[in-house]
Amino acid sequence: MIGGRSMTHESIQHSRVRSIYFPGDSVPPSWHQPVLALGNFDGLHRGHAKLFAQVRRRADEAKVKAVALTFDPHPSRILRPEKAPTLLMSSSQKLSALADAGMDGIAVVRFTLELSQWQPEVFVRNVLVEWLRVGEVWVGTNFLFGHERAGNFSLLRLLGARYGFRAGKIDPVRYRDFVVSSTRVRRLVSEGRVDEAGALLGHHYTLEGRVVRGDGRGRKIGFPTVNLSTKNNLFPPNGVYVTAVLVGEVIHSAVTNVGVRPTFGTADDKPVVESHLLDFDQDLYDTEIRVAFIQRLREERAFSSVLALQEQIRLDAEQARELFKQISL
Repeated sequence: MIGGRSMTHESIQHSRVRSIYFPGDSVPPSWHQPVLALGNFDGLHRGHAKLFAQVRRRADEAKVKAVALTFDPHPSRILRPEKAPTLLMSSSQKLSALADAGMDGIAVVRFTLELSQWQPEVFVRNVLVEWLRVGEVWVGTNFLFGHERAGNFSLLRLLGARYGFRAGKIDPVRYRDFVVSSTRVRRLVSEGRVDEAGALLGHHYTLEGRVVRGDGRGRKIGFPTVNLSTKNNLFPPNGVYVTAVLVGEVIHSAVTNVGVRPTFGTADDKPVVESHLLDFDQDLYDTEIRVAFIQRLREERAFSSVLALQEQIRLDAEQARELFKQISL
């Protein structure tokens, strides 16, 4: 899996999957006693995939809908904005990825400071019981909920017995020596270890957005690039990466520079993400694309001349081509 399809906000229809919001939206009649995956699901990593597989299996056995419930914005952005993590996915990316993960529906709780004051039982009663009327709820081992994160799985199971739904949890997923978590993936991405991050995610780390016009320098030196305007907040550190650029459903091998283009003396406050698509030279301005990071090649650096930069880009492209011969996208 490279990345999810783009999706607009609010109560909309994915190509296959309905999204509803709390408070405000009514639950579709077909969502009768759904089996629910409950969590934040940033990045949708291997641990989340295990949870979704269990929810899908239980829903199929009961012949009901499999639904994911998540929160927007991420609770930490309301409760601890100064310490909130930089998220792996935009809201639209997460909704698309949840749909692609096999869920029949997506329920989104609009997280507010008022809602954060609810005791765990109030959340369960208002959202899970009275709104969604769940049949089963599945969470990860470390999922906490309610005011000051006072609710844990034991309390969820107790409340389930009280209100008439089953509660289950999924054990942590390990990859090699590590427990897979969004926190660990964020650290790997922020360190440029995008290949390791992809291994924990089960798919490549991806930025998505629209192609915007740059200054045209890449084309002038023989290596045209597409410049990405994105709502993603977590960028790999400045450097050059082997990437796959998705245009619709077509995958293009590419080399992507994240940085400030020091050879040309620019001083961008925010890193520019510009990709050179190998063996491709078409106008993609204003097109929605996704840039999936596969492997870091080198640091970004200033070159003594445009000729030196051209030679390095050529070498980068050769390295990328060799890598693409060895891997399957």
